[in-house]
Amino acid sequence: MNFYVQQSITIQFLKIGGITNSSVLQIGSAGIIKPVSNLYNTGGFTGPAPQIPKPGTLQDFPSVPLSSPTG
Repeated sequence: MNFYVQQSITIQFLKIGGITNSSVLQIGSAGIIKPVSNLYNTGGFTGPAPQIPKPGTLQDFPSVPLSSPTG
């Protein structure tokens, strides 16, 4: 048996606090949401990542300068 849903959705304001790799944001109805997670080695890496140095050994600040938060 098939069901057909017709919707009209008006969104005045949508605030998303956070979303991660496995999150699903759904607005409206859907019959089936099939989760999928793909992992690709786009950098062509062949070995493990280097270990993170212990705090205080190299530097206690980010390697990339960060800007001040605005808002």
